[in-house]
Amino acid sequence: MKSVRYLILALAAVGNPVLAHHGMPTLGAISLDGPGAPVETSSSATLGQGSWLVSLKIDHAKFETGRTPPPDQNAESEYNQYWLLTLGYGFKPWLTAYVTQPYNVKVDEPDGVDSRGLADLSVGAVIGFKYDDGFLLTPASESLDDLMDWHFSAMAGMTLATGNPNKRLQGNIDPGKSTSFGKPSFSYGLTATRQFTEQATFVAEAAQTRFQKYTYDDGNSMKFGTETRLNAALAYRLMKQAESRFRLDGVVELNYLKLGRDVANGQGELATGGEMLYGVLGVRLYKDNMSLALALKKPIWTDLNEESDQQGAEGKEDYRFIANLSIAF
Repeated sequence: MKSVRYLILALAAVGNPVLAHHGMPTLGAISLDGPGAPVETSSSATLGQGSWLVSLKIDHAKFETGRTPPPDQNAESEYNQYWLLTLGYGFKPWLTAYVTQPYNVKVDEPDGVDSRGLADLSVGAVIGFKYDDGFLLTPASESLDDLMDWHFSAMAGMTLATGNPNKRLQGNIDPGKSTSFGKPSFSYGLTATRQFTEQATFVAEAAQTRFQKYTYDDGNSMKFGTETRLNAALAYRLMKQAESRFRLDGVVELNYLKLGRDVANGQGELATGGEMLYGVLGVRLYKDNMSLALALKKPIWTDLNEESDQQGAEGKEDYRFIANLSIAF
C-alpha cells in the first residue's frame, strides 16, 4: 500500500493563564490520509528525518468579571493572550526536537495594570514508538494500514529563564505578571494515538509540569504549583479533496487539569490551585503542507481552592479561543 509521510505540528498549549507561562507541546499530523490531530491534546506523531516545521499559536483567554476586586487590587483581569512561535526539526524518524518562544499579554479592566513581553524560551524533544507485534521506534515510512496501529510518544521539555522575573509594574513585582519563572521548569508526558477507522482517530495524553522556588529582587519567593494534565480527544475527518490537497477534520476534546497550590514565602497561597475539566470544540484544516486549527475551549466543571476568590485564574474563563497555523517543509 502507498506509503504516507507522517509529519507533525509542534504546537504549544498554554497552561495556567494567571501564572502566565506554563506550556506543554501538542503534536498533530499534516496528511490527507492517516490519523487526525487534536488541537490541545498531544498526539503521538513525529517529524520525518530532516523535516522542519514552523507554527504560530494564539491562545486568547477571556475571564469572568463583575465581582468586587479585593482591596489590594485595582481591577480584575480581563483577558490574557499567549502568542507562541515554535520551530521543530526531525533528527530521526522517531526523534523530534523543538524550541518555542512565547510572547504574553495580560490585560486588566480599566484602572488595572497590564503586562506584555517575551516570556521564557522552552526546549524539548519527542520520542515516537508504536506497537506492532511488539514495541518499536517509529519507522521512516508507514503504509495506511500501519498507521492504524497504536502509536505512542514520550515527551520531555524545560523552560529557560530568558524572560524577566523581576518585571516591575508601577514599581511592584507581581509573580503572576512577570515574564519568567526565574528558574527552569520541567515538563514530561506520554501519549497514545489510534486511528480506529478511516475517519476517526482517538488520542490520549498524560503530562505534568513542575516548577522551582525563585526569590525575587524584592525578597519575596514563589514556587508555582505542579500542573497535572489528563486529556482525551477524538478527531473525525469530515471532508477530503485529493485533487486540491484539502482536508477538514472536526475535533472534540476533554482536558482535565489539576493545579497544585502555589507556595509564597514558604506558605501555601490562598485562592490558588484546584481541579478543572475543559470541553474543546474545534476544526483542523489541511492544505498542501499547511494546517490551521481553530477551537473554542470552556471550563465545564471546576473544584478550585477558595473558588470565589479566584478571578483571572485557570478554570475561571468565560472562554478560550485558540488558533494555530503550522507549515512543514
